[in-house]
Amino acid sequence: MDEIHDIFVIGGGINGCGIARDAAGRGYSVFLCEMNDLASGTSSGSTKLIHGGLRYLEHYEFRLVRESLMEREVLWRNAPHIIWPMRFVLPYAEGLRPAWLIRLGLFLYDHIGGRKELPATKTLDMAVDASGKPLKNLFKKAFEYSDCWVNDARMVVLNARDAADRGATVRTRAKVTGARRDNGHWVIGVENSRTRRTEEVRARLIVNAAGPWVDHVLSAAVGQNDVHNVRLVQGSHIVVPKKFEDPRAYFFQNRDGRIIFAIPYEEDYTLIGTTDRDYEGDPNAVVISDSEIDYLCDAASEYFSQPVKREDIVWTYSAVRPLYDDGAAKAQEATRDYVLKAENPEGAAPIVNIFGGKITTYRRLSEAMLEKVEALLGRKGKPWTASAALPGGDFPAKGFDAQVKKLKDAYPFLDFVHARRLTRLYGTRAKTVLGLAKSNADLGRNFGADLYEAEVRYLAENEWAVTAEDVLWRRTKRGLRLTREQASVLEEFMRGLANTHTAAAE
Repeated sequence: MDEIHDIFVIGGGINGCGIARDAAGRGYSVFLCEMNDLASGTSSGSTKLIHGGLRYLEHYEFRLVRESLMEREVLWRNAPHIIWPMRFVLPYAEGLRPAWLIRLGLFLYDHIGGRKELPATKTLDMAVDASGKPLKNLFKKAFEYSDCWVNDARMVVLNARDAADRGATVRTRAKVTGARRDNGHWVIGVENSRTRRTEEVRARLIVNAAGPWVDHVLSAAVGQNDVHNVRLVQGSHIVVPKKFEDPRAYFFQNRDGRIIFAIPYEEDYTLIGTTDRDYEGDPNAVVISDSEIDYLCDAASEYFSQPVKREDIVWTYSAVRPLYDDGAAKAQEATRDYVLKAENPEGAAPIVNIFGGKITTYRRLSEAMLEKVEALLGRKGKPWTASAALPGGDFPAKGFDAQVKKLKDAYPFLDFVHARRLTRLYGTRAKTVLGLAKSNADLGRNFGADLYEAEVRYLAENEWAVTAEDVLWRRTKRGLRLTREQASVLEEFMRGLANTHTAAAE
């Protein structure tokens, strides 16, 4: 316990990993601790959009919307393998928001965020545009605008990977058991949830990026009483077989004032969500409710000519968003902006807490956090992440198809779908995944749906994957395609890998 780290980050979601990356790149020594898997909470349960938040304009969140819009193209340039532009079709529905209000909102959307590469809004005639085909004939007009799609869980892992490559220590399945101030530093107790081994880590500053557990960390680990800073809001999604062939997504207004998206997902599916409702339970136990399933099916069926039914659902996911509690009457009206609060008693080690935030603004939040760190610990480096590619993203933003071709040329035995999937997940690092393979046989065991042993080993050795769930539902989404039996075989294989790594560490 002799080493004293500059920063101890609690939480391996997008904010924690983004801060660890930024700080490590500036020269701070960083220790990040995540009690479960990276992105196992809120950060893998989003609607998977890099967007300005069109509906936030209704709540006058102009600063947040502008910052978010400015980030779209920055993040796309830095991670073109996991982020790409997507057009959204917003059908105009009589009796809901008036057309002039939608046009005004989209005008602001186009002009306040420094849009350069993304195409502008346009109006569609639904009688002739292909986007009208899967919808009911009730809709005569629609508005089409730009945002971006993101593989959220991978963005978290790639931030963690880059942080580690720059010197940060990243520990998963490691729970903070307590934190005490001692001689101007923090002493943090950490327990490995798999081996039950404990250690103490010293740090000059704690960043509390625990998301839904941020208040719990303050009360249980740090010892503060009567803590209430965040409002937990549940957002749930359903996945159904593909409802439309069009590459565009839909933005549907609902009669209760809420909105949902219907988005092309993993080639053969449609993702529908999200819900917004207050949540009072354990964030670890959040699951979609029957009422949320009914809500999403009913809301989507108001638009699609072929209704969405319960029996269509192939997968659901649900997460809790830790919104800053601003006292809003309704969950959907609570601010999505982030709040950073430093506690720095004179002569004592500081802690900086993160409340709220959204995945689109994680990089800007990280920069704001580093400003606070600099004020408390002194400056070590300049902001750098705006022009730095995430691992595997070191190719032109519009060069994805060319990157797929390069991989296919280097590994002729790959079929196109497999090459495209690997490029989507790993970008230029797909060659590291494949190594010296000359055939599919060289990739080892096939666990199903083009998921080979070489890829699984890469994820275990480089991306902190420990269980089959880590691989299937956060790193690759192959869980949509593997059978239960295939997933069980993978789980057994992962258990063997984990045991080997544990033995080697000992």
